[in-house]
Amino acid sequence: MRKKLIRIGFILFLIPCLALLICNHLINSFAEGKTYSHTSEIPKNKVGLLLGTSKKIKGGHSNPYYTNRIAATVTLYKANKIDFVLVSGDNGSIYYNEPTTMKKDLVAKGVKPEHIFLDYAGFRTLDSMVRAKEVFGLEKVTVISQKFHNERAIFLAEKKGLIAIGFNAEDISIESGFRVQLREYFARVKVFLDLGLKVQPRFYGDKISIE
Repeated sequence: MRKKLIRIGFILFLIPCLALLICNHLINSFAEGKTYSHTSEIPKNKVGLLLGTSKKIKGGHSNPYYTNRIAATVTLYKANKIDFVLVSGDNGSIYYNEPTTMKKDLVAKGVKPEHIFLDYAGFRTLDSMVRAKEVFGLEKVTVISQKFHNERAIFLAEKKGLIAIGFNAEDISIESGFRVQLREYFARVKVFLDLGLKVQPRFYGDKISIE
């Protein structure tokens, strides 16, 4: 009886581990060759889609994921590899507004304010990808985030009919970003659950033309 319980326990442990590995592999394979780390290599797109994150982390310290995404966007824009920036992030309360905060920092670093559009309903990566196509009318886009995030975004985008490539913001060390890296594995499993359940963005809204 004990051996049987151990065997069942092992199987129950093995199944989610396999799911994590398989989903991770599928997304990595799909995005292979579609992300870039240098402006000299990346094709030009009209719009860069900057995925939001918080500016500060617990304790009030700067969030390196945020800082590096802003820097990557400015680099891409100044290299004339994008003409416009669509900032998509969470605007869940009057005290938390990722798009507006990111716009202020982009403008401070030389991006023209009239070249920045804000998506206040990018609560999740899925929402950002679908809304880029359905609300902002984009057919293709350059996603700007860390590589692991870009890979998932590209997979979601193309499953939703949006052609996407990624420009990789500088990542941080595994030691410093262990929680984020671990959470990404589970986020990739959720991608397949969301697609299977045909999950839709929380909001759509009126169409907005980027030009």
